[in-house]
Amino acid sequence: MPRLTAIGPDHPPPPLKWAGGKRWLVPRLREAYAPHRHRRLVEPFAGGLAVALGLRPARALLCDANPHVITFYRWLQRGLTIELAMENEAARYYAARERFNRLLIAGEGEVPEAAGLFYYLNRTGYNGLCRFNGKGGFNVPFGRYAAIHYTRDFRAYAPILADWRFEQGDFAATALQPDDFIYADPPYDVEFTRYSQEDFRWPDQQRLARWLAAHPGPVVASNQATPRILDLYAGLGFRIEVLPAPRRIACNGNRQPAEEMLATRNPGE
Repeated sequence: MPRLTAIGPDHPPPPLKWAGGKRWLVPRLREAYAPHRHRRLVEPFAGGLAVALGLRPARALLCDANPHVITFYRWLQRGLTIELAMENEAARYYAARERFNRLLIAGEGEVPEAAGLFYYLNRTGYNGLCRFNGKGGFNVPFGRYAAIHYTRDFRAYAPILADWRFEQGDFAATALQPDDFIYADPPYDVEFTRYSQEDFRWPDQQRLARWLAAHPGPVVASNQATPRILDLYAGLGFRIEVLPAPRRIACNGNRQPAEEMLATRNPGE
């Protein structure tokens, strides 16, 4: 069985590239989760899986609106190995993208080949984006990286993910238990919505914050620290921290440091 390069002791790396991933925030989240390790971890926006792999809960419910992400993780639970050719080369990438889209059209988006293609496209495409056109076709361009390390054998992930549950859908459909520990990392509240998930806009940010505030157990949420996000969560009784984030905001050539909101509620429950 393969060995995994670890973030730290017993913490394997996220298997996917993910814009806005929270690997950098794991030490803070580990502190918040430590008193609650007996609780199930729930993530309504599982994303690249950096937080769950960093916290390593005994039980977890990990959800995402992206069906291809959830399909990939379900195959990881089964010990996914990838046989297809994976090269950092444009022609190979676009052929794989076309094959992936043909599988989606044929209703075969949950087969192991689709999971392998999704991984290859994620690692090789531009900035790890996951974007689809109006017809449902994956349309991220070739990424042009200098070098890429591909993993073919994911069997070492299977025992880690064995007791975790993966579900696809809107966060509000998540089957919560009253004592769950929730960590929510939705798409950022950004001015230029074409750079975010186009189906998660301000009304969804408000809907999420109210849904989190209604949960009786511990809740931690992160987001870009925009004034309206800070006001929204503060107005719902969350304790707010603003942290420097390891990224910059590119706006009109002004690469100013970004700030991240960390909002907590019911930490002692």
